[in-house]
Amino acid sequence: MKEIARALIETQSVLIRPEEPFQLRSGRLSPIYVDCRRLISFPASRSAITQAFAEIAGKEIGRNAVDVVAGGETAGIPFAAFLAVELGKPMIYVRKAPKGYGKGAQIEGVLETGQRVLLVEDLVTDGGSKLVFQRGIETAGGIIKHCLCVFEYYSERAGLREARDRLKKHGIQLHSLTHWDELLELLRAEGRLTLEQHEQILTFLRDPEEYTRQRSFGEPGTTPTRPVPKRKQSSPDS
Repeated sequence: MKEIARALIETQSVLIRPEEPFQLRSGRLSPIYVDCRRLISFPASRSAITQAFAEIAGKEIGRNAVDVVAGGETAGIPFAAFLAVELGKPMIYVRKAPKGYGKGAQIEGVLETGQRVLLVEDLVTDGGSKLVFQRGIETAGGIIKHCLCVFEYYSERAGLREARDRLKKHGIQLHSLTHWDELLELLRAEGRLTLEQHEQILTFLRDPEEYTRQRSFGEPGTTPTRPVPKRKQSSPDS
């Protein structure tokens, strides 16, 4: 949805810095950084996202097919809360791992056996953490068939579709509000992204390891980039 892609841009939830790439938690370098967590501070954008999620829940999933809305630790929790209020549904949140004390719970809130859970997340990269949440939900007796996210690491141009294929293999349909192709197209159309920057981002998406190697060690035709620990960025949840 272009409205959501524009919200990411206008709230500065998208940062472009090819001359000094961001260092991700994985150690990779990236010329662009998407931080959906900023969106919760902007009421108009927050409302647009909530309404878009609610529309998908109503038209593509079915409100009666959702018993509980779940947020993934930690960035998915506020978006799940907004949607649970909009749908009038109970809410839970899922930890990445069970607590190491007390009841050792991975699920916080009330989840009854057989209840159908709609997982809500801010961002999906390769889908790995969503499978962790799936295991936690199913271990607690819940059923999960759908996942909503604000931004998906999907790009037809870069041949990037790992998350949706991976989740589909595990019985989860991914519904995303926007993705790389839509975001980059809007940035180019509004003159916020040069052709050179656009190509650098596509290069990163196609092969992040090679992109990192070139900028770290200085392949011919590139400018070596030294990662700066002080400005290290945490990578988004996957």
